[in-house]
Amino acid sequence: MNGSWQLDGEYFESCNCEVLCPCLLVRGSKPTEGHCDAVVAFHIKSGKYDGTDLAGLNAVTVIYTPESMTAGKWTLGSYVDERANDAQRAALEKIFTAQAGGPLSRFAPLIAHRLPARFAAISFTSEGDTRELSIAGVTEITVQGVAGFNGEQVWLDNVAHFASTRLAAAKGAASHFKDQGLNFNNTGRNGHFSDIHWSNA
Repeated sequence: MNGSWQLDGEYFESCNCEVLCPCLLVRGSKPTEGHCDAVVAFHIKSGKYDGTDLAGLNAVTVIYTPESMTAGKWTLGSYVDERANDAQRAALEKIFTAQAGGPLSRFAPLIAHRLPARFAAISFTSEGDTRELSIAGVTEITVQGVAGFNGEQVWLDNVAHFASTRLAAAKGAASHFKDQGLNFNNTGRNGHFSDIHWSNA
């Protein structure tokens, strides 16, 4: 049985769609390339799984879907902060592989293949309109926000997205992932970032 959990932090993603993902506007839309390759990074500022403190830890979820996301047949993998102790690792793995309730749980029926979770040194940095992820030998990603009127960040409000209803529009300045049979180069493609406030309540 899953424990009670909540977390506050930041997320960003890099995917292979053109800027902007059609699925944000029309549920069930096909990705612009016909399939979806996405790397999603998380930094937890504060949070607990039952009595286990998760503050300061990072996690990454990698997703491949051969068609639209709603069509299923997902391949999903996770990377958990190697600084975490055994209890923290177990909690992060459950949360970020859609097995502990909360925002990701709605995708659980769509997952056909779960890759083994891996423990890694995950670097997550956030400064201004730039977000960066690094796992040595696996992924290096930089996304930068899209500037709109007066050079200010473009935000998308009231969107149907698992992370948040308010997302920054962004673009992959550099985006590479290669591991466990998956190989993505999403440089120049779509991205988003946002604060997150999640729980399984």
